[in-house]
Amino acid sequence: MNIAIVDDIAAERALLRGRLERQLSRRNIQAKLLEYESGEAFLSACAKLQFAILFLDIYMDGVNGIETAKQFRKTDPRCLLIFTTTSTDHALEGFGVRAMHYLVKPYTEEAISDLVDEILARIPAPEKQMTLKLNGTEVPLPFSSFIYAEHFSHMIHIHTTQSTVLTVRQSFKDFTAPLKADARFFLCSRGTVVNLEHAVDFDGSVFLLDDGSRVPVSRDLSKAARQAFMTHLFEKGVRP
Repeated sequence: MNIAIVDDIAAERALLRGRLERQLSRRNIQAKLLEYESGEAFLSACAKLQFAILFLDIYMDGVNGIETAKQFRKTDPRCLLIFTTTSTDHALEGFGVRAMHYLVKPYTEEAISDLVDEILARIPAPEKQMTLKLNGTEVPLPFSSFIYAEHFSHMIHIHTTQSTVLTVRQSFKDFTAPLKADARFFLCSRGTVVNLEHAVDFDGSVFLLDDGSRVPVSRDLSKAARQAFMTHLFEKGVRP
């Protein structure tokens, strides 16, 4: 996770960085904090780096914080933006660039602690993934890219959102072990598993997936499959 601190005063950057590092360390959060002395330097860095959190001083020489934020939002609408400032005079403009908070100087350790808790509550959990061994190389596969997998001829054939089929030699039991704790995955038979994120319908015996595939479900698992599918739709807020 990359965190940017943009301020034209070095002492202010160092103070904020030190406090953030202490609070993140107390929560066992790994992050890379990067300092920039101007809005121009930060915007240049954005061409190569992606930031999860941005602490941006409003009153800077050259391009000020509001203008920097406007330019930044053209390419990154998701980064959590916190203005660091001596005044909230620009609060209305902050709404236009979706600032989540104004950290008013001088700020206390308690204020930083509370803000870090709020930030961490808003950051999505990291995407789960599994590691596949393909041709002797370990390749990560995000769970969201996994549509379904089937086991035959002593091989696991994994159908992905990239319209590719990845093939690994592994027992089906070992392959599905890390998936069992995730409610998105349903074992359709002793050799097939689907990701319900990609299921668009279930007719009582077959899952229809968003890549056009039809995956049959064992008769004795039909009731459980329907329940799992309905629960998944409910949690997504989709009306069956």
